[in-house]
Amino acid sequence: MKIALQPTYVLHSRPYRDTSLLLEVFTAEHGRLGLVARGARRKSRGGSGGALLQPFTPLLLSFTGRAELKTLTAVEAAGQAQVLQGDRLFSGMYLNELLVRLLHRHDPNPTLFAAYSAALQSLAAEADVEVSLRRFELRLLEELGYSFDLAAEGDTGEAVQEDRWYQYHSHCGLVAGDGIAEPSTPAFSGSDLLRMARGQFGGEVRQTAKRLLRLALSEHLGGAPLRSRELFSHGASPPTGGDRDISGH
Repeated sequence: MKIALQPTYVLHSRPYRDTSLLLEVFTAEHGRLGLVARGARRKSRGGSGGALLQPFTPLLLSFTGRAELKTLTAVEAAGQAQVLQGDRLFSGMYLNELLVRLLHRHDPNPTLFAAYSAALQSLAAEADVEVSLRRFELRLLEELGYSFDLAAEGDTGEAVQEDRWYQYHSHCGLVAGDGIAEPSTPAFSGSDLLRMARGQFGGEVRQTAKRLLRLALSEHLGGAPLRSRELFSHGASPPTGGDRDISGH
């Protein structure tokens, strides 16, 4: 298989042998792929194409191979890198880790690719970080087939009411939780859920949206914690240069 000039983002990279890199990439037409970039860490007078292989940079990659791990044959910049710093860099790392953990390889999803690109642009443009993340998380759940209706009960189909409380169940979505028998189970106000359904994730809805979508995603992430979230919660400094190994893989 030979693929030329495929729109791509690097999600994760790590050294391989003496001068190469192993890449996890997200492509527009072929989904998530594993690539080996031979000689990408080798220094050269004219500059190495490997210098372009950084997260958050729109690229055009060419690669070949029939095995699970493809071989990178060419790389070109397809636009300016999205410059993310501080909390926004952690947020970009978080998006990358979600994709590495949740996407199956070789499963094309151009709609999600466009949503990811838009989320990076939003983070770089100083938009509200929480809003950018929540919108992408919802789109990710939808594209993976795990979405649920924010405005209707999953078990009865009845409309969510502003003055009621609801719980999230992975098998059906939102269920009315008035008179909750299990206090440890998170509950969400109907008024916040309806605001989310209208695309409102800031202000008073911020914490509800964060808690609900974290709960929904955790059902599909398995037991291993997200490393990007751990780094952020422990106040670690964002990585610089080639230190981009945040997926735990």
